[in-house]
Amino acid sequence: MAEYLAPEKKQELFEKYGKSNTDTGSPESQVALFSYRIAHLTEHLKNNKHDYVTRRSLLRLVGKRRRVLDYLKEIDIERYRAIVKELGLRR
Repeated sequence: MAEYLAPEKKQELFEKYGKSNTDTGSPESQVALFSYRIAHLTEHLKNNKHDYVTRRSLLRLVGKRRRVLDYLKEIDIERYRAIVKELGLRR
């Protein structure tokens, strides 16, 4: 089985949503990475309903993404709106 979060995939996400493929710190790139991981874990949990450890990890990731989005909303509402729209997130 291929690794779901290969380094190439990470770089692709950072390049698309960050300033460059090495921009791992910007809120946009972090939110994009969290969203990708959240989608993957959600699919896993659809097939493995009793995997409580993964469920807890998913909830922690969602919280992390929420905090980064709240931070971005505070510092620059336009960047916040752009990333939410681009990723198709909802409050």
